Formats: sequence, C-alpha cells, structure tokens
Amino acid sequence: MTDLLWQKPGVKVDARIQRFLAGEDVLLDRAFFLHDIEASRAHAAGLAAIGILGADELEALERELDVLADDFRAGRFVLDERFEDGHSAIEARLTERLGDAGRRIHTGRSRNDQILVATRLWLKARLDELASLCRECAEVALARAEAEQALPMPGYTHLQRAVVSSAGMWWAGWAEAFIDDAERARQTRAWVDANPLGSAAGYGVNLPLPREATTQRLGFARMQVAATYAQLSRGKFELAAIEALAMALLDLRRLAWDLSLFTSAEFGFVALPAEYTTGSSIMPNKRNPDVVELMRASYASVAAARTEIEQVLSLPSGYHRDLQFTKGALVHAFGRGLGALALLPDLLRNLDWKPDPMRAGLDRSMFATDLAVDLARQGMPFRDAYRLAADPARWPEGDPEASLRARVSPGAAGDLRLDLLRTRLRAL
Repeated sequence: MTDLLWQKPGVKVDARIQRFLAGEDVLLDRAFFLHDIEASRAHAAGLAAIGILGADELEALERELDVLADDFRAGRFVLDERFEDGHSAIEARLTERLGDAGRRIHTGRSRNDQILVATRLWLKARLDELASLCRECAEVALARAEAEQALPMPGYTHLQRAVVSSAGMWWAGWAEAFIDDAERARQTRAWVDANPLGSAAGYGVNLPLPREATTQRLGFARMQVAATYAQLSRGKFELAAIEALAMALLDLRRLAWDLSLFTSAEFGFVALPAEYTTGSSIMPNKRNPDVVELMRASYASVAAARTEIEQVLSLPSGYHRDLQFTKGALVHAFGRGLGALALLPDLLRNLDWKPDPMRAGLDRSMFATDLAVDLARQGMPFRDAYRLAADPARWPEGDPEASLRARVSPGAAGDLRLDLLRTRLRAL
C-alpha cells in the first residue's frame, strides 16, 4: 500500500487494523473514481483562482487528471489494494507525476467533502438513469395499452375472479406507475443537486474558496451552503435516492408477480421471450421464468440497503467513520436495482398474450357487478341491486367486449384517458 495520507512519523500502522479500516472501500471507490477526478479538476481550478496554484501547475494538474481518467477507463490504471481509497490514489498519482503540484491539490479540502461531492455526482447520474429507464418502461406500456385496449382478460381481487378487465387496463396501470416513478426520480435528483465541495471536514477552511464557481463548473444547481450541513446530509441524500429507486422496484416486483402467475399453466395468459427463461437441470420439460423471479427479488436488496444506511445514521453531528459503511449499501442497491430495471423494457415489448386462455378465464360471475350497476342506473337502490345481482341465476352470459365498452368511468376500459398519460410522459 502507498503511504497513508494521514500517516505521521513514529506512528505504527498495524496491517490487520488497516485492513479492517479500509474494508472494501478502495474497490467501491471504482464506482466514484471518475467523478472524484472531475471534482479534483474543479477544486484545482478553484485553488488557482485564489492563488494557491500557479497557471502552469493548474495546466499540468488538469492534463494529468485527464490522463488518469483515460488510463482508468482503459484499464491501464487499476484502483486496488495498493491504495487506501480512491482519493489517496489520485493524490499519489499526481504527486508521482508532478511533485509539489500534486502535493498542493488537497489544500482546502478533506476526504470528507471529496467523497461527498463524488457521491453526489454519482447519485445524479444514477437518478438520471433511473428516470430514463422508468420513462422507457412507461413508453412501452403506454404503446401496448393503446394497441391492446380491447383485449379482454380477467380482473382479480384477492386473486379471485372479480370483473372483466382488459390488457389495455393492465398496461395503463403500469404506464402510470412508471410515469410516477420517473417523476419521483427527477424530483429526487433536483433535491440532491447541491454541491458540498469546499465544506472540507464540515467546518470550512481559512481560505476564500470560490465555491459558487466550483458549483457552476461541476454542473450543480446550487451550493450546499452550511459546511456543517454537508456532513449532516451524508446518508440522508443517499436514502432519498434509494427511496426513489425503491418505488420503481416495488412496481417491478408487483409486475413480476403478475407475470409469474400469468405464465403458469394454471393461468396460461402470457408467453415470455425465450431468452428471459431458463431450463431445468433435471426436468427436460421445463422452461422457468427465472429472470422475472429475480426481478421480483431485486427489491429486497434495495430495501436492505435502505435499512443499513438508516441504521448507520444513528449519529451525532459531524463526520464519523461509521459513514464509510453507507457506500457499499448505496452501490449495491443501485447496481442490482438498475440492473433489473434495465431488462424490463425489452421484456415488456416482447411478451405475448394468449387470448384464448384469457377469454376462457372469464365466467358469468364476472358480469355481476355490471348487472348491479345497470339496475342502480335504472333507479333501484344500489344495495337492493347488489343483492339481486348476487343471485347466480340472474348472471348474464355476458359479452366481454361490450362490458369493456360500457365501462366509461374515467380511467376504466371504455375511457382509458391514455392521452393524459401521454401528456405527462412527454413532460418528463
């Protein structure tokens, strides 16, 4: 390992203790490394603006940071156990290449605001990805709702046959769900779009750091003003991002449950694309919906990450090393959550309905509610109509398509209002 940034003469470093302190930090920092480099460029420019760095030093630092970013992308520079973390790796590289200029770049900043700004930039990128995936899922669902709004299928409550529904209604529900999820991701991104760089260890420094210029350079919407709040917000902003992710994963979990049921022989409503299924190791007759099942399970990782970070945050104000443990939970939650969501749009595009089993799942009982409402519309008190319609002898044979056309309450099969969803989707 390179010399530790905080190591002082005469202080012994115990290898076992250091391994515990470092944990998997340097490996996790691979996720944030390019953002850390980007923030280092902005910080160097700020130091040059107040005379800490000369113009030649700034030019050399910017050049070497660009080279380091290129080397990292190409695999020529590997962030590994040689370094305590990504921050020390950047400083070690710059010092090796540039000497004193590399030693000056940490002036006025702490690893505390360094990881905060890198994480904040990373969160913005992940929330952009989340919003994009949710918009894509909503777009697919809306297009299929428009194309398949008259395709009848059973509607269930309590997993019992309830009323006649349609593929259009099924798709419209998921379209609106993912529109909401995309909107939540965008709102959360706007909330976390605050620059903590320049807050140092949470108390500022005795330098006139140009924080407004750094905020603009890094593309933040605003500066996180109070240096003390920069540390208080660590974990809090991560929780907000995970909650936005969790809302989309909750919808994915319920959608995956539907597909798990609908692809079973007992329902037989849906055929999945072959690439989204796997075979059994022992039963040659089987094709299993493994992708859908792992999509359903992905929410668990996100929920676990939220709980882990929330429990770490039982802390007083100021920085505490406990906060290091929020990093892994955050990376793993978004890795698994976005990985599952990324597979969903193509699955939704390519699943096939099986109209005959869907129609076969409709029976006379599912027209009883239509009958009760028709009687009430003719003037009978609804509770009396309800009792009459409960008699199986009164259930009509029923016409599914007619039932769907007659369901004209806004948002129902006869008036899906897909244009309103389309307008919301275009505004995202």
